[in-house]
Amino acid sequence: MNRRWIAPLLAFIVILGSSPLFGQGTVLQKDILVKRDEIKQNVISFGGTITVEGDVKENVINFGGTIIVDGNVGELVLGLGSTIRMTGRAVVEGDVVCIGGLLTKEDGTSIKGDTIYFEMRDEEGAGRFFNKGLGGMFGLSLIPIFLIIKLISFFIWFMVAVILAAVLPSQITYASDQIKKGFWPIAGTGLISILFFSLLVFVTALLSLILIGIPLLIALVIIGFVIKVFGRVVLYYYLGWSLARAMGNKNATPILSVIIGCILVSVITLIPVVGALASLVLSIIGWGVVIRTKFGTRRNWFSRSV
Repeated sequence: MNRRWIAPLLAFIVILGSSPLFGQGTVLQKDILVKRDEIKQNVISFGGTITVEGDVKENVINFGGTIIVDGNVGELVLGLGSTIRMTGRAVVEGDVVCIGGLLTKEDGTSIKGDTIYFEMRDEEGAGRFFNKGLGGMFGLSLIPIFLIIKLISFFIWFMVAVILAAVLPSQITYASDQIKKGFWPIAGTGLISILFFSLLVFVTALLSLILIGIPLLIALVIIGFVIKVFGRVVLYYYLGWSLARAMGNKNATPILSVIIGCILVSVITLIPVVGALASLVLSIIGWGVVIRTKFGTRRNWFSRSV
């Protein structure tokens, strides 16, 4: 297999939610125990319990579960709808982020970065919000449905972005750097790529009428999906890193930058008309940076070697 497809395939595997052991000590499974004197790169769980007694070099991430830190974490502890318990032995070199869950810290806990905590105190209050929506403000019964769809979309993008930032941080960082160095060439490449890809989809859709185009159409859908996801996560990082830097945080980790960018983009896309235009621009730039950097794996393949 050509090496240039390794990163896209890894991204696709992660997005589908598989749970193998990744290279360099990254673990994605339900219940994870990092024993004392044991070292892992990243640990990620969906609905399980992560117990860190040893060392995690980079990130500890849990969606809807429990995190117990009784050891060392090199970068980020992130819980989405999770309970995070920091013992007196816990040392986190980076940030602790708890969104929609519960965070407790014992005396002696050391967090050298920022602590971001949005507590979900009242499930009844959240349910009441979704049931009544913003009817009192707008008087439209469809708004709660619209918000629910947007929230579901946000959480899906949030989980995918965080996982990719944990598994492919160097590729995402490199691709983001290229946006700063060559915005307009990337935008032009993205526009041409989307137009060409749309033409290919149209042709293969016509060929599907005689069966021969069905495998090609499926392949194009998968390729387009992977390009869109990776490109969007790169933009989350770029926007989040830029905003964090503007606010004085010059050492934001890739995951924290992606979180900030995801929230920023989600808020912007809620605005009528402006949101649609922003999504179009993000898609163009995302496609351009993926094509020009080969998923952040190497130097621009349009540049000539000297």
